[in-house]
Amino acid sequence: MFLFKKKAHIKYLDGEFQVLIPGDFVKCAVSGKPIPISELRYWSVARQEPYYSAEESLKRCIMDGRA
Repeated sequence: MFLFKKKAHIKYLDGEFQVLIPGDFVKCAVSGKPIPISELRYWSVARQEPYYSAEESLKRCIMDGRA
């Protein structure tokens, strides 16, 4: 079981991200689910927000009318 202790602050880049303030997790911008930094795979550079999965990423695009 993963214990989420401290929220990280991340700068999202193309194909990578930069940890600005170290932490254990970030929160999905759509679902609010915690994402361990080691499992962070989906994010938007333009919006500077992380997503728990491709499904949440698609939901954000649909909410913005881009899908």
